[in-house]
Amino acid sequence: MFRMWCRVVDDNHLIKDTVICDETYDKRTHKIMNALEKACYEFDLPKPIWLDPIVKDFQLHNKCRFYQDSFIEEIDFDYLEIQVLEEDY
Repeated sequence: MFRMWCRVVDDNHLIKDTVICDETYDKRTHKIMNALEKACYEFDLPKPIWLDPIVKDFQLHNKCRFYQDSFIEEIDFDYLEIQVLEEDY
C-alpha cells in the first residue's frame, strides 16, 4: 500500500488536505506522480513543476513543498505540501 498526504496551506493554516492511496504494482516515481495529479485534480489546482531543490528535498525527507515558483499560474495559497506516509517495498 502506498499512501501520500497532500495539503494546501495558507498563512500557516491548513486549507485542504487529502490522502491518496495507490495499491498498484507501479514504480514508486509513477505512484508519486499519479498521486500528485489526483490531488491537484481534487483541489482544482494546476500541476506543479518539480524544480531541482524540490526533488532533492523530496529524496531526503519524503516530503516537499511547492511554492508559487513551482506553478505557472497564480496561486491563492502559500504552498502545496506532499508527504509519503506509507509505501510498500
